[in-house]
Amino acid sequence: MLRCKILSLIAIISICGSVHAQELFVFSEPASNMPARSMGIRLSNWMMDEPSTSHINYHFIPEVMIGINNRIMLHAEAFISNRKGGLNAEGGGLYAKYRFYSKDNVYRHFRMAAFGRISTNNGEIHQEEIMTNGHNTGFQLGLIGTQLLHKLALSGTLYMEQDYDNYNDNQLPSGMADKAINYSISAGRLILPKKYNGYDQVNMNLMVELIGQTLPQNGKQYLDIAPSLQFIFNSQTRVDIAFKKELYSNMLRSAPNGILLRIEHLLFNVL
Repeated sequence: MLRCKILSLIAIISICGSVHAQELFVFSEPASNMPARSMGIRLSNWMMDEPSTSHINYHFIPEVMIGINNRIMLHAEAFISNRKGGLNAEGGGLYAKYRFYSKDNVYRHFRMAAFGRISTNNGEIHQEEIMTNGHNTGFQLGLIGTQLLHKLALSGTLYMEQDYDNYNDNQLPSGMADKAINYSISAGRLILPKKYNGYDQVNMNLMVELIGQTLPQNGKQYLDIAPSLQFIFNSQTRVDIAFKKELYSNMLRSAPNGILLRIEHLLFNVL
C-alpha cells in the first residue's frame, strides 16, 4: 500500500514539474548555494497539531546563513519551543553544504552537493521519529541532486541521521531506534511573473514535496506530503507558506501535521 502511494505521488510531482519552477524549496535544500560573500537571516515558525493533547506545538528556528563562496555555505540555528510552557531555548545546530558537481548550460543545470548537520537539544525525547533539526541531539550526513530545466526544478535528497541522549538527563528510551535513513523528492512551478522584466518583480512559486524516514533497526517508517506557496520580493526577501500532512506512518510521532511560515532575507556582498 505504501509503495502504491509513493508511485502515485511521484506521478503527481512529475505532472507539477511539467510546468515552471525555481530552485528554492521549503522543506529541503537544493544542491545550489546562496550567493558567494552573502549573508542571510531565516526565521522558521512551525505550528504543529498534537492530537493526543489538543495542543499546538510551536517551534521557532532562527538561522544565520553565510555564503562563503560559490561552493560552500554555512548555517547556525537555534531551537526554541513551547513544549514546557512559554517559549524555551532547547538547543542549536550547525549546518554546512558543499557543492561538488555542476553541469551548467543555458537555461538548465544539474548540481550535486554533500551536506552535514550537528545539533544539540535539551528537550524530552517524546517520539520515535528522529529529527536532529529541532528535537534530537545528533548529526546528519547526506547528498542532494538538483535538476533545473529552464523554470522547472526537481530535487532529491538522501541522508542518514544518528541521534543520542538529549541533555538535562533526557535519555533516549530503551529500545528506541537511534539511526534513520531520510529522503525527500521535491518539485516546483513558477506561477508568476508570466513574463520576466526585472529583479523587482514579485515571484510566486508553487511546490510539492514528499518527505520520508525509515528506521533500519526496526523497519518503522513514515511518508509526508508538503505543498507550499513561496513569494520572493526584489530577489532578496522570501516568504514561504506550507502545510505538511502525514500520508502513512507506523511509528510514534507526536505532531506530524501542521503549518510552516518562514521569512528569509539576504544581504549581498557583505562579507
